[in-house]
Amino acid sequence: MNKVISQDGTAIAFDRIGQGPAVILIGAGPTDRSANAPLAELLAKDLTVYNYDRRGRGDSGDTAPYAVDREFEDIEAIIGEAGGSAHVYGTSGGGMIALEAAARGLAIGRLAVWEAPYILPGTRPPVPADYREQLVELLAADRRGDMCELFLTAAAGLPAEFVTPMRDFPGWSAMESVAHTLIYDATITGDFSLPADRLAGVAVPALVIDGETIPWMSSAARAVAEALPDARRVSLTGQPHNVAPEAIAPVLAEFFTRDAA
Repeated sequence: MNKVISQDGTAIAFDRIGQGPAVILIGAGPTDRSANAPLAELLAKDLTVYNYDRRGRGDSGDTAPYAVDREFEDIEAIIGEAGGSAHVYGTSGGGMIALEAAARGLAIGRLAVWEAPYILPGTRPPVPADYREQLVELLAADRRGDMCELFLTAAAGLPAEFVTPMRDFPGWSAMESVAHTLIYDATITGDFSLPADRLAGVAVPALVIDGETIPWMSSAARAVAEALPDARRVSLTGQPHNVAPEAIAPVLAEFFTRDAA
């Protein structure tokens, strides 16, 4: 494990493995860098992989008060560790952050996203207008499990009858431990609408990937690809939102190493 100090003094933890062009992995939801570790191992055959804990997760710090700009300062710090530029891959909500990082003009070579969960009108019920406020109230009451359940139902769109038994799964306590960061994500995403005007300003080649198993996410992937000036869309047909590392790794490796010499 390595650490880099972000602009506000927060220590950001990351693992660096492999050799080749640099790529930064951005995770999503109530997870830490362990969620992307299997993918990092596969990509390390062709790339130098920077797999980091977003602030408030895992081994990274969590300096208050939180502000959206801090997320991108953290990515800039990792880019600095990578030599001043890097490719970026974001999964799910991490894809939203990756897209915004590119729109902000960070030194990103190529950009890949997996099922960024933008909600297009008519494709599924919207996130409640008070979603973030509900998360804040639940945290104040120390109801971290309920925060995770709210995220999975209201934001991720899973049926409540599917989510409730998940509380007994081995990984549930790990999600609860970083549930406070769901408030950070809600601050970033707002109502989960597609920022088409901002995406139109992304100046780097992009790869937009989905699994064609969740119709509203496939609609979002199509809209993201259409909004970006230089994007290619690939569907890994049959892959769930929790995409298998062995299914997506070859696609990412090919995209990030193409023309590299």
